[in-house]
Amino acid sequence: MERGMISVDRWAEGSQVYFLTHLHADHTAGLSSRWKKGPLFCSSITAKLFSPKFPGFDLSLLRVLEIGQWYSLSLVSLWSGLETRVEVIAIDANHCPGAVMYLFRGDFGNMLYTGDFRWEVASKITEMGKNMLLSALNNHKVDTLYIDNTYCNPSYSFPSRDVAAQQVVNIINSYPEHDIIIGIDSLGKEELLLYISNTLKVKLMQIWVWPERLQTMHILGLHDNFTTKTTLTRIRAVPRYSFSIETLQGLNTMRPTIGIMPSGLPWALNKNKSSCGLPSMKTETIDLDTGNRYRNKVEKQHEYIYTVAYSDHSCFTDIVDFVKFICPTHMKGIVSSSSSYVDPCYHLRHIYGTSSLYGKYMAEEDRESGKGKCKSDERLKRKRIKQYHSSLHKSRVSLLRRFKCGVKLD
Repeated sequence: MERGMISVDRWAEGSQVYFLTHLHADHTAGLSSRWKKGPLFCSSITAKLFSPKFPGFDLSLLRVLEIGQWYSLSLVSLWSGLETRVEVIAIDANHCPGAVMYLFRGDFGNMLYTGDFRWEVASKITEMGKNMLLSALNNHKVDTLYIDNTYCNPSYSFPSRDVAAQQVVNIINSYPEHDIIIGIDSLGKEELLLYISNTLKVKLMQIWVWPERLQTMHILGLHDNFTTKTTLTRIRAVPRYSFSIETLQGLNTMRPTIGIMPSGLPWALNKNKSSCGLPSMKTETIDLDTGNRYRNKVEKQHEYIYTVAYSDHSCFTDIVDFVKFICPTHMKGIVSSSSSYVDPCYHLRHIYGTSSLYGKYMAEEDRESGKGKCKSDERLKRKRIKQYHSSLHKSRVSLLRRFKCGVKLD
């Protein structure tokens, strides 16, 4: 696709139409109440959530795409000056309410942009997405895949969200006399909170959320399980930015309180780094048996804080399954940083087929070097590998999620 036609999750001048995958802040950087650069396409749920997020936004700019329906756009080629047709279909990304991936097709072929997504093989939403993609592609290949590569590394292995949700419930059950604090974002983790409410049967006392979050819950049609009255419940969902050791220590001076951070993020960071407001410390692995091999994906980061690998992003095995299913001709990660970006093709070369300078194929290259490659080539190769592993060591997913998301399609 040529430049100047479509932008996804990027809001600068220079495109004819714009697409938003979902309303998390790292995908709306540059979007504001005064933004008026062109038509903005999004899902129906995202459109409902738009006004509270951007008060005063010109809603006439919004173009709602229903899941699973093809739409045709008439654009102008900046190269030829002629009209060109681009078709697009939105598919549920299984990330947070309103999140979608976009499949574009036109003279450029088929282009799939996942946005943030979770490809859980056993999920009904994933099965529906798979069927939609099979039908939409109709035996044609994906020429270019823009993929959520947040956790595109074999070391990032998470349980399903159903399993992680039960782990959270197990922790809560272990502290029947404690208040419980759960760190969440302004959008997402609704299914986790509903699971907690329904499993622990706290519907009558509900789960506390802050006022803006309650407004979001009501827009999503969730009226019965949440409240802003702290006296009605011992379970509170608080903004992630307010979740810290200092907060938990202060709360424990008044009442016994345990904090739970449901996120893939602590598992993706070097354990010597701080994350989610937690300083560097020795962690304790907790065996909360849920009858599966992921039972140790729970850590006690502090005497008051647990982390559970409840992730709304695909882990490495999810990504592998997705790329095997799509079999793209070209692939590019949507999350990048100058200091820590790793091309997803590195770990997926055996599936994707694109050449790589690094990694597990060095044994084959070493055999070739023994047949006559000069020592300087070997030194250069080792230097590149060392630089690559150094970049992995320095990787900070919190920075990746905050900067350089979105792409101008070309």
